[in-house]
Amino acid sequence: MDDSDTTAILPEDTLSYRNGETLDKDSFNPHDEAKEENNCPPFACPFSVSVEPVLFLSMFSLALQMPLSTQYLWDRISEDLGYNGSKAGGCGNTSGIPDPLEKEVETMTAHWNLYINLGGFAVGLFVVTLLGSWSDVRGRRPVLILPSLGMALQASIYLLVMYLKLPVAWFLLGRLLSGLSGDFNTLLAGCFAYVADNSDRGSRTFRVAVLEACLGIAGMLASIIGGQWQKAQGYINPFWLVLATNLASALYAYLFVPESVTPDSSAKLFTPRHHRAVYRLYSIGGCTNQVDGKFHRYKLWLYTLCFFIVVTVHFGSRELFVLYELSAPLCWGSGLIGYGSAAQHLTYLSSLLGLKVMQRCLEDSWIALVGLASNIAGLVVISVANTTVLMFTGYGVCFLAMASTPVLRSKLSKLVGPSEQGALFASVACVEGLCSLVASGVFNSLYPATLHLMKGFPFLLAAILLLIPAGIMGILEFQSQRRDTRDDSTTS
Repeated sequence: MDDSDTTAILPEDTLSYRNGETLDKDSFNPHDEAKEENNCPPFACPFSVSVEPVLFLSMFSLALQMPLSTQYLWDRISEDLGYNGSKAGGCGNTSGIPDPLEKEVETMTAHWNLYINLGGFAVGLFVVTLLGSWSDVRGRRPVLILPSLGMALQASIYLLVMYLKLPVAWFLLGRLLSGLSGDFNTLLAGCFAYVADNSDRGSRTFRVAVLEACLGIAGMLASIIGGQWQKAQGYINPFWLVLATNLASALYAYLFVPESVTPDSSAKLFTPRHHRAVYRLYSIGGCTNQVDGKFHRYKLWLYTLCFFIVVTVHFGSRELFVLYELSAPLCWGSGLIGYGSAAQHLTYLSSLLGLKVMQRCLEDSWIALVGLASNIAGLVVISVANTTVLMFTGYGVCFLAMASTPVLRSKLSKLVGPSEQGALFASVACVEGLCSLVASGVFNSLYPATLHLMKGFPFLLAAILLLIPAGIMGILEFQSQRRDTRDDSTTS
């Protein structure tokens, strides 16, 4: 890449420490330069892993917290309104006539979820972009530690609410404080950027899929433990574990994770240059834009749109699963909710195995299409599920649903040069934060509004939305193959 290309994308304070850096990722070892600047962690990691334990621990705490906080909101609102249907075992309504009090509890719980998530993600949307791009200059380690501490603070506030029976509005305060520290999305972006720093183009898709499998395994374990634990001992003890795992994640990142870029200790955090770096990436198209011209920039935008739709559907559906399972006709208790959440997260592991097998005979784009087809079919089944068996059948059909997201992340990463990975994943983190914001607003508002029409309508709508990225990726793959064929015939 020419110096002019780099200057067009990256700010001057970013370039100041990159002057001696070669862009050949196969020969460049960023750990060596980091060690020369005494940026090593206090201890060497005893395992051949880097950020995987950080992501595992953080996801464990998040997956333990999310369904339990929704159930706690349900129980507190039910107590305030005098509704005891779900506590009576079987939702307390055998007449088949919808209970208006149950609908009121569902509506208020969905709305409080909406307020809490809107507040947190609105703050995090700005902070994620700032911290993600700043990590290009200052290093990845700070954006692995700070969000973990913020999520630990959120868990502490949730514990205070449970101990002192404070109003549920205090949950919003904890969410805002976590958002100010970057929240889970910043940690996620830092982990993927770290993998991009230390992988080549050939192995990147699978490395990204391994990270996403860590998300699934952690979520599965937390879901199984959380449901049974809450049933036996209530909410307080599981939330102590949430606090402990977030602190352990921050401690591990500080002690064992080596830096993957050469930090500039003089880099400023609060400067508009970090946001401009992201803007330039999408407005110019990256340093490799000269190869394919406008088609390259279109692919960058279209793959980002696909990622936005897919992740929005994942977030929106996941937020409604607990509410859908708590109320009639399913009327699940905490144990079944835990198993259901574990089945959701198991798709990360099954998708990783499926991706590894399919890579032997399919291109990445076709693997993503298979994953989208699995997701669409599963959501359609869940939308009409009125028995426990049918609900778990829907989860089973989604066994390849998570194969599309690592492909999309990898394709976006491969569209930019090695020196632009930080800016790219800052923008992806921004998009992911926006996905959560939109998903919270749309799905938590849509669910109570369509209860009288079709209870599973949001899941059916989600399945229809996934047809859009499937069509875009199919068209882009066909166009890429046609361009490759034309270039080959011109060369010959």
